[in-house]
Amino acid sequence: MIESCVVDASVGIKLFVDEDGSEQADRLFQQLAEQPGVRFYVPDLFFVECANILWKYVRHFDYPAENARQDADDLCALALRSVSTADLIASGLELALEYKITAYDACYAALAGQTQLPLITADRPLAQKLQNSGIDVMLLTDY
Repeated sequence: MIESCVVDASVGIKLFVDEDGSEQADRLFQQLAEQPGVRFYVPDLFFVECANILWKYVRHFDYPAENARQDADDLCALALRSVSTADLIASGLELALEYKITAYDACYAALAGQTQLPLITADRPLAQKLQNSGIDVMLLTDY
């Protein structure tokens, strides 16, 4: 059971599109809905990353655009604690440079580091690259 954590877009999107790990994502986010003390943090770029994934599903996998619109609305209605990327950019850039990860991914890692909370991701290569960073990274499949 997770009390609070940082979740990335690879986890959040699984609430809406059926992918490997969607069942674990549902269980994880169920805690957010059912337990008042649970807090999930995201950099504000989480929402645009998820929207971009929905766009890709519409464009490449015949996912209905109306479903994507509803998914985007539902995503924004989640009780997530959003943190401005402006507050993460300095430490995020350092992490990106040191661990050879994208600045986007580094913002999630920076937020996990600043909050001292685990980062939950479905991105195995990201988890592997951050293995010796001192940031607590947990794969969704291990949840």
